Amino acid sequence: MGATLEVLTTRRSGREVHRQWPDEIKARIVSESLRPGVTVNEVAARHGLKANHLSTWRTLARQGKLVLPEPEDSVEFAAVVVETPAPEPLSVNPVCRTEIVVGPVTIRLEEGASVARIAAIARALVATT
Repeated sequence: MGATLEVLTTRRSGREVHRQWPDEIKARIVSESLRPGVTVNEVAARHGLKANHLSTWRTLARQGKLVLPEPEDSVEFAAVVVETPAPEPLSVNPVCRTEIVVGPVTIRLEEGASVARIAAIARALVATT
């Protein structure tokens, strides 16, 4: 946006002069006020406008009565590809837990219990029966 716009205003005999703004200038100023992080007040002050005047132009643009220029940094959309998740692989090593059953009592040992632990439990059971 290399062009510069200067607007000079004068007052005649105490009466306020109403400027006529071309639609393309209005559209450019409205477009500037819609950028992220910019306030209506700053843009209006930069162009010698009252904020409510610029707000009126913004309303015209929302209603489609003022056509805004293409944004300089136009947004491009990317295609979204959704893939179905791969199924969970089945466990290769089935869980093997040792169970010791004595009458109504069942003792389940953790996976990978050592031979010494199993022998100690068996000796304890023999001693109590």
